Amino acid sequence: MNYRHAFHAGNFADVMKHALLARILAYLQRKETPLRVIDTHAGIGLYDLAGDEAGRTGEWVDGIGRLGEFFAPEVEVLLASYRKAIAEVRTRHGQTIYPGSPGILRELLRRQDRGVFVELHPTDHAVLSEAFNAVTNLKVMHLDGWTALHALIPPKEKRGLVLIDPPYEEPNELERLGTELLAAMKKWPTGVYAGWYPIKSLEPVDALAARLHAESPRPGLRLELLVDDPREPGRLNGSGLIVLNPPWSLKEEAEILLPTLAERLSRSGYGGYRCETFGPPA
Repeated sequence: MNYRHAFHAGNFADVMKHALLARILAYLQRKETPLRVIDTHAGIGLYDLAGDEAGRTGEWVDGIGRLGEFFAPEVEVLLASYRKAIAEVRTRHGQTIYPGSPGILRELLRRQDRGVFVELHPTDHAVLSEAFNAVTNLKVMHLDGWTALHALIPPKEKRGLVLIDPPYEEPNELERLGTELLAAMKKWPTGVYAGWYPIKSLEPVDALAARLHAESPRPGLRLELLVDDPREPGRLNGSGLIVLNPPWSLKEEAEILLPTLAERLSRSGYGGYRCETFGPPA
């Protein structure tokens, strides 16, 4: 799968990933002490939905484009910081811009928090640097994301989140996600890790979940949003987030958000979700 993100910005997978990212941050920021967020595969950070790439696919129309109508109050409470981040990005950069994870983090991190955005592609790194390197509590690095994962942990703050969102251009990258997560846990066992993945079929994801359940020394959550039937594996049917050391509130919040998003963002009448724990008890 070649996941060049400019073509997919603002789609259903972004909505799910960024809404959950905002909830993880909200929990970590209940404490005043600083935290660090490391985005290992950051992309360019800001995407123009009126641009050529997004216009070719139009995927945002069935993603963020469907969030114009508000949900029930209990859902909107959980989406508030995500919606606020998008609004602030558009105030800064224009009403057709959708933020990638660096754009979301730039708006949600507090003054005492720090963000590190890592991007290997030289052109994308240059764009990312121009957009974010001047922000005092952010740093953009030109480095392989998998290398950065281990080089940058544990952070001096001792608290924080690692977001891992690779392009899945290699056939074994989902298996590698599991390997790298388990290795990172040994180096920084108290960090929160969120690994994103696309879903065409469920078999390889089931294998990843089974491995993490057997080998992870810490509890985890398998969170998934399906907008098409995964028994039709020739397309992107859904996306997921593996969260190790999840906030205690995340499962309950995901059980509110995910079915609501599945209903709103479903295609051809199919919508589903998963919210499962794995590993040892919390």
